[in-house]
Order: sequence, then C-alpha cells, then structure tokens
Amino acid sequence: MQAVVNWGILGAAKFAREHMGPAIHAAKGARLAALATSSEDKASGFKAFCPDLKVHLSYDDLLADPGIDAVYIPLPNHLHVEWVKKAVAAGKHVLCEKPIAMKAEEIDELIALRDASGLLVAEAYMIVHHPQWQRARELVQTGAIGELMHVDGFFTYDNRADTANIRNRPETGGGAIPDIGVYTYGSARFVTGQEPERVTAQITRENGVDVVSHVQAQFPSFTYAATVSMRMFPRQEMTFHGTEGIVRLTAPFNANVYSQAEIVVDQPGMAKRIERFPGLNHYVLQVENFGRSLREGAAYPCPLEFSRGTQAMIDMIFAAE
Repeated sequence: MQAVVNWGILGAAKFAREHMGPAIHAAKGARLAALATSSEDKASGFKAFCPDLKVHLSYDDLLADPGIDAVYIPLPNHLHVEWVKKAVAAGKHVLCEKPIAMKAEEIDELIALRDASGLLVAEAYMIVHHPQWQRARELVQTGAIGELMHVDGFFTYDNRADTANIRNRPETGGGAIPDIGVYTYGSARFVTGQEPERVTAQITRENGVDVVSHVQAQFPSFTYAATVSMRMFPRQEMTFHGTEGIVRLTAPFNANVYSQAEIVVDQPGMAKRIERFPGLNHYVLQVENFGRSLREGAAYPCPLEFSRGTQAMIDMIFAAE
C-alpha cells in the first residue's frame, strides 16, 4: 500500500459532506479522491473543500476506478451489507457507517469476506479512536475507581419534525437504537471488555421504528442501564460507577459538537479531577488509524469482531422487547 490512501465515498450523504468527507480530506496519509453520486449538483458541497474531487455518477463506476484504494459507505442502514460486499468484490478496503449490518449473523459473513480477501473491512465506530475513551478504559480496568458496580448512559436528541429522515423510516433500517444505541451499548463493552448476559427493554415505537428505549442489562460483574431516544431534548453522558469512585464522560459521543470532551473522576474525600481533550476530531483519528493499519499492519481499534458484539447486544434488546 502506498503512503497515501486514496478514498472514494459512495453517496453524497449530509453526514459525509459535513463530517467524514472533511475528515478524510484533513487526515494525514489520506486523500479524498472521488465521490459517487447521481448528480454533479450533489457534489458541490464536497468540491467546496476538495476542488479536485473526481465525480462518478454511479456507485459501480467508483468501485471500478483503479485509482481508489478504500471506500467510505454512508448509505442508509439497509444498504450497508450489500455495498460492503460489492466493494470487497471490487478489491477495495471498506469503512462503513454504523450499524454495518442489521443482524449479528450478517457480520459473520463480512468477517469471512474480510479474512478471505485480505482487505481491511471495518465499521465507522469513531468514538473508540478518541483518547477520552482509551483513557476511560484505562481508568476502569486499572482499578482507579475500585470495583466497577454499575454503568449507565444517555444519548438523546429530537428529530420528530424531520419525518423524511431515514432514521424515522422503517424501510431504511431506521430507529434510535441502530443510530445511537450502538454508542451507549458499545462504549460500555469497549471500556469493560465484558458482554451482557441478559437484558430487559422497554421500547416505544412510532411508524415502525424505535424512538425511545430504556434498556437494563446484567454483565458478568456489573449492572447496566441506558436511555436512547429520538424524541427527547439532547443529552449525552456515560458513567462508570465503582466502589471507590466514578468516571463520567460529559461529551462521550459528539466531542466538540455537543460539548468539549471531558472525563470527570470523582474519588474519596470529595476529590474531583477533570481531564480535558480539546480540539481532537475523532473522525480524523479514525481515518488515520485506518491508514496506519493498511500501511504498517497496526491493529485496528474497532475490528468487525467488536462490531459484531455490539450488534449481538442490539439483537438481544429487540428480542427482549
């Protein structure tokens, strides 16, 4: 693999235009080379920051482009598996938006394809690339708060007015749990290294998609609770509560957008320590780690096996509904 990874994006999604496109453009060792979209007009927002962008008018044309090394897939959820498979068949490395699949067993197929092809295939689960999450894992696993007893999380926003949004449509794999539940569930797994043994769930649906969920789970050595919603005032927080302290992340999922990334550590004697992580962009870090894995063979922070574990927990939650 050459020093610079040439990237293509399948689809002119708003998220790709506002976040991942600029991140690929800004990342060291990466070049945003091409975009596949049905209209040149849809590419204008990308060309504003990447003027030399090559535009393909179909996804297949981009996949056939020999100048593209890796593709980023921000398509609606129900299309992820199909286009990951097509990209691998075309010999491209793949970074696909979460959830990379709608069922855990579908990820088994992708793992098999990855292994057979020798290509890097991964879910765009950006938070584990941010040092606040690596630090949270270190604090919890080294006993900084004693024995971990309970984890709880919140991730909410309100998009009820945006009825055309793919998150509000069942036919596109919508719902709050596939969109943001992956963060409250997966981050607990990432920090603790444990998997849920059983779950209970109370889920409210509108138009066939989950819009509010309250999930409780028993992990091997701690209890867990999370609220996820597309119908509540915005809130983000993850808390790891031990026998000798608390680790709390105040902007766990949208650092620098929701708020500055901070870890607040409460310890005995009313001691409080705040660790701040200003200015870091987890999307850029994600792209750089992807390229590092390709060039140097470094372990990728979010392999498909990890993504499968989060999807397995989501499957458990829907089964418990």
